[in-house]
Amino acid sequence: MSQYKSEQEAAESGVYIRKIQSFVKREGRLTNGQAKALELHWPTMGLEHKDGLLNLAEVFGRVAPLVLEIGFGMGKSLVEMAKNEPDKDFIGIEVHTPGVGACLADAAEQGVTNLRVYDHDAVEILADCIADNSLSRMQLFFPDPWHKTRHHKRRIVQPDFVQKLRAKLEMGGVFHMATDWENYAEHMLEVMSQAAGFKNQSTSNDYVPRPEQRPLTKFEQRGHRLGHGVWDLMFEKVS
Repeated sequence: MSQYKSEQEAAESGVYIRKIQSFVKREGRLTNGQAKALELHWPTMGLEHKDGLLNLAEVFGRVAPLVLEIGFGMGKSLVEMAKNEPDKDFIGIEVHTPGVGACLADAAEQGVTNLRVYDHDAVEILADCIADNSLSRMQLFFPDPWHKTRHHKRRIVQPDFVQKLRAKLEMGGVFHMATDWENYAEHMLEVMSQAAGFKNQSTSNDYVPRPEQRPLTKFEQRGHRLGHGVWDLMFEKVS
């Protein structure tokens, strides 16, 4: 049990107690900058679940390889990737509204135009808004590891989810995962190695070095200094 009687008491002591959630809408508290970014840029960069299946040519004004990222956090690396790969279109999905606001602010500030975002549950977006065989890359970076054994079933990388994802990838499309929890990396590797229709891009049949397209996060740089590992997995759709 925590030594704090309530979350508020813990917060006042500078301790953050992680709330348990899985695909829960997290409004959070918006800063003025995030609220302003949502107001200014949602009309051009925001996508709505209720609008259903996307017409990509209409959304981006062109047809280009499409990259989808689930759970982009504050969006820093997603904006950087979109800026670095202007020949591709990017869609980010996040349920934490302050993160969506931060991402829009960052994209607008850097003049990134090949990025759109959803503020909604990823499983529903995949099912209702993304056409089959339309993604060239699917990204899942540092998802919640649900590190307690009894919570492992809440991890997003599960056989059922992976097959839903496979339907959305084009042939040769890649599912790229990264985690800083070794146990979750092992879980991902086990699930993906058994998943029909996928081939590991690792020459040693386990992990790949961080590819250039995934920016090194501040959090990762700090982890490297402390000797923490990060594991990247890339699996290609082959059938």
